[in-house]
Amino acid sequence: MKKIIYRSSLLSLALGVMLLGSNQVVLAADHGSESLMGRIEAADKPFDSMKIESAHQLPVKTVPSNESYQGGSFRVLARKDQITRFRCSVCHNDKPVKVQNGAIFTHSDITLNHGKGKNELACIECHDAKDRDSLIDKQGRKIDYDHSYQLCGQCHFRQKRDWLGGAHGKREAYWAGERVVRNCTSCHNAHSPAFKTKMPETYSLPLDK
Repeated sequence: MKKIIYRSSLLSLALGVMLLGSNQVVLAADHGSESLMGRIEAADKPFDSMKIESAHQLPVKTVPSNESYQGGSFRVLARKDQITRFRCSVCHNDKPVKVQNGAIFTHSDITLNHGKGKNELACIECHDAKDRDSLIDKQGRKIDYDHSYQLCGQCHFRQKRDWLGGAHGKREAYWAGERVVRNCTSCHNAHSPAFKTKMPETYSLPLDK
């Protein structure tokens, strides 16, 4: 007897949930444009995913790119917020350095391995010798650290072309909404950009063995 009462209670509960759901559908239909189909039917312009705001804000800072993507704008991850000793001008200024071995104390973690043989780069080939808070390209133009891709692209132009097109690098935001991608230095160490050679985790013998 108890089982019958229990089952009938479950049946009544299920019917109540179904009726409540159908009422919600009717209410949404009555409101017209507030429902999904209502918004679609009321649309008078083509869908533009670049103008859709992301449902979730990224936990990191982004900046508008100085480049364009297929004729449209996009954003990149900021770089300066990730540099622990920025601004550089705090130390690199006209004041005398009173700390012994200051360079070793502040930059001993940097291993410069950028370029091969005689083409190995020096610090001032990328950093502005007079304004250390800026990068500088071969034409003497200052580049903000947040837009380091403009500096990298003057030598790595093929990679920059692929990066702009989405074939190189990684997108951080969602496919629907504003395009947000990683900066070059989000993945590569600026002073030693090459990745170490890594073998596959698993290995399969050739089929003819």
